[in-house]
Amino acid sequence: MRKKIIEMRGIVKSYYLGTSNELEILHGIDLDVYEGEFLSIVGASGSGKSTLMNILGALDRPTRGTYFLDHLPMENVKDDGLSKIRNKKIGFVFQTFNLIPRSTALKNVALPMLYGGKSRSERTKRATELLKLVEMNDRSHHRPNELSGGQKQRVAIARAMANDPAIILADEPTGALDTQTGRLVMDIFHRLHQEQGKTIILITHNTELALETQRTIKLRDGSIVENHMNGQNQLEGCYESV
Repeated sequence: MRKKIIEMRGIVKSYYLGTSNELEILHGIDLDVYEGEFLSIVGASGSGKSTLMNILGALDRPTRGTYFLDHLPMENVKDDGLSKIRNKKIGFVFQTFNLIPRSTALKNVALPMLYGGKSRSERTKRATELLKLVEMNDRSHHRPNELSGGQKQRVAIARAMANDPAIILADEPTGALDTQTGRLVMDIFHRLHQEQGKTIILITHNTELALETQRTIKLRDGSIVENHMNGQNQLEGCYESV
């Protein structure tokens, strides 16, 4: 049986509050994510998936609605608390990699552990292990400008794992990569899910990639229009309501 790690009810996100041109992006999202689940959130540009990802990742707050992350009501968490949650509970992987240009791969992976309070020796050991996990240990002393797109993304995945987060949020992680390299990156996500039991939320416009996950959530114009299990990946009977 699996428990809910994310529970959202009635999530609304609006901008320009109180003005005549107030814009509502998300229209009452209800979403549960289960521990150890690999799911995708798909939608065209403008569907609201990036806005939803920012709220899921505690990068932004909803205008209305409730969000429980690992049973913690997020509306009660102050801004500095959100930073700690992002650092310890959530690993981010972005389409644009977001690596620090002047730092080596090893230092990029180690950085989140610095904010997590780990010693230099602990950071170096863990970063080395993670680079080995994504088959980048032979590039540990290379800077981002010395790496290909696929290599940068593998470093970014290693960095996302630095503090052993419960959740990995991947925003279009293959969007800037060719097909073959994107395949390598997806294979890493599958390994992290299958071998380490990570909860992975894939944000994508690519319906073929979405079908590789256990469940697909489809957004259109700020609302969930589909929520279905994917073929052979169904996990019938393994969820419980908590």
